[in-house]
Amino acid sequence: MEKKFNEEILNSLAEGVLTVDKNFKISFFNRAAELITGFQKDEVIGQFCKYVFKCELCQTQCPIGLVLESGNDIYEYNSSIEVKAGARKPIRLNAAILKNSNNEPVGGVISFRDLSELMKLRRETISPSNFYGIIGHSKSMQEIFGLIQEIAESDATILIQGESGTGKELVANAIQATSLRKGKQFLKVNCSVFPQNLLASELFGHVKGAYTDAFKDRPGRFELANGGTLFLDEVAEMPLQTQIQLLRVLQEGTFERVGESATRKTDVRVISATNINIKRALEEGKLREDLFYRLNVIPIYVPALRERREDIPYLIKHFIEDYSKIYKKDVKDIDDDALEVFMNYSWPGNVRELENAIEYLIVRSKDNKNISLNNLPSSFKNTPAIQHPDAVQELRNDNTSQLVKLLEKHHWNKTKVAQELGIGRTTLWRMLKNFPQKEED
Repeated sequence: MEKKFNEEILNSLAEGVLTVDKNFKISFFNRAAELITGFQKDEVIGQFCKYVFKCELCQTQCPIGLVLESGNDIYEYNSSIEVKAGARKPIRLNAAILKNSNNEPVGGVISFRDLSELMKLRRETISPSNFYGIIGHSKSMQEIFGLIQEIAESDATILIQGESGTGKELVANAIQATSLRKGKQFLKVNCSVFPQNLLASELFGHVKGAYTDAFKDRPGRFELANGGTLFLDEVAEMPLQTQIQLLRVLQEGTFERVGESATRKTDVRVISATNINIKRALEEGKLREDLFYRLNVIPIYVPALRERREDIPYLIKHFIEDYSKIYKKDVKDIDDDALEVFMNYSWPGNVRELENAIEYLIVRSKDNKNISLNNLPSSFKNTPAIQHPDAVQELRNDNTSQLVKLLEKHHWNKTKVAQELGIGRTTLWRMLKNFPQKEED
């Protein structure tokens, strides 16, 4: 009875869920997984997961195998799978180990979401503040967009820095989309996911017998991406030995497969990203200084969301439009008081956290009305207001000229001024108390 109840819960989820036993054979497959993949449960139960879906990550090892090797669960990992129709579908997956009552591993669970509709929407959306799927109206983001366009004809290596969830991978995608190699291979590797021996194999390939489970020769990403671009995410978490191998590729364009002495050549443009403190990593010897200088020819810093709060209203609007279409809802906007809470929240998870919050609110929407203060989780509503160095704070500290210009621009319509500033009307009213103002007609 309990097992059936648990299965019903899993079948009610919008995310695909599958479990594998300790032999990596599929033991459970929920309804959402059937819808996303096109496979029926009876077709996949008892089959090896990697042979059915050919997940991009499975080219080296099953995600569950990586979790077992590293001891860390996998969260929010973008990959792709092969569906029943034969096409590939982009997904975002999580992977964790299943344990019995004695805390012994008995298998694993993978949950995944279909990103194909979301990717399609973002490709179709073009506006001055939407740059290849990156939403950025703020000065700092517009500067990044300008830099990407300036370096479009360069093959120089690029290091993208920023906190987790700021959109570093989206910046890498935009760089690739505007580059001279935009029609060539564009492969991605998350360096923090793989243990040292498997990361070397993933990047440089291996020969048969190089290590346990190396049953045949396999090319690495540098070989597969020859002529194209390779995105190395979390590059500063790469083991030191692998850093030496990477440095050689960047300097000489040569490498050897694991277990092989023959030298191979490759022509790959490298874009890398990290969310760690580079200065500290260099001081602690976790990142080689010579590698850092090779990676950091063109540096790009993606600011945290709290550093570009004027983008929050645009991001909210963008995510509301996207997820309303995906979940077939008719939510149009967010109320001013709810927006003000979002403007004052610290967003430690940055844009990713904001996106997840909007998706949550759209999914829970029942009457297709605007997102209101009552819809927000208590963790948001109970967050105290914080001071932030955005356009609103500058207005408070500066003279009245900028605010007067905005008021004149909108014919002293305070609602429109508040919308442009990305604040609630109550916040604007509080600001105006200290400013001389003209009465509305």
